[in-house]
Amino acid sequence: MDRFEELKQKYAGVFAVVQQQGVRLAQLHVQDNKLFMRGAAPSETIKNALWNQIKAINPAYDDITADITVDSSLPQPSPASRPQRTYTVKPGDSLSKIAKDFYGNANDYMRIFEANKDTLNDPNKIQIGQELVIPAGR
Repeated sequence: MDRFEELKQKYAGVFAVVQQQGVRLAQLHVQDNKLFMRGAAPSETIKNALWNQIKAINPAYDDITADITVDSSLPQPSPASRPQRTYTVKPGDSLSKIAKDFYGNANDYMRIFEANKDTLNDPNKIQIGQELVIPAGR
């Protein structure tokens, strides 16, 4: 796996915040072996949420450079949208097991796979430590 894909997977939870909160990314690439992202958040609160997610994944943030500004002209995320949870994959996990834990039905694993298509290519290939977005229940 190339470095860009590796870092995108590692920081999947950050990209979940970007997607859910309307952060606009202007640049996203690997620079000096680090993930480099530059963009704008709709509010200081969302910018802080993005940084909190980065620090939760890697408190040293030594493999990511994030240059995030606040642009209040960006559309604010809808407060009515149900928040999505994240889950960190543990040894012995499968999407079916995670689906059973969250939804009570192992067959709902495709809902989790669909919500994580930006980082998953195959529902049978998840990695320990990977952050997955868990869509809200029905």
